[in-house]
Amino acid sequence: MTPDLQSSIICDDVRQERNGKFILIGIYDVIGVPSYPAMFQRVCIVNRWCCGVGEFNQRTRIISPDGKAVTESGGPIRFTMPDDSATVTNIELFMNVKFEREGTYWIEVLVDDQMKLRYPLKAVRVSPPAHEREG
Repeated sequence: MTPDLQSSIICDDVRQERNGKFILIGIYDVIGVPSYPAMFQRVCIVNRWCCGVGEFNQRTRIISPDGKAVTESGGPIRFTMPDDSATVTNIELFMNVKFEREGTYWIEVLVDDQMKLRYPLKAVRVSPPAHEREG
């Protein structure tokens, strides 16, 4: 039984407590930088799977605003779900991610090469804080 993707979240970093709970740091709503291209040293994508049974391969990728070019591609990440009440949280770390220009990038999450979710991540130009402009 193919699993459902319960959630997919983009953030700066992920930590795990001793009790197993995850702490997500710097959750992205939009990418806002003063100029492009922009380089991000680390981008984490956290995918949580549920309601599946069997072995699966996850692949996550970031698609450029043209909707065709793959900016980043991770995986594959192999995971097993022993029964339909199991959950699996996969954390994918992308290093030195370059966003070439403003626009809407697309996050795609696939399982066994089948698209499970595609969602937008907007990249916009923002003015630097006043104290940085006065320098």
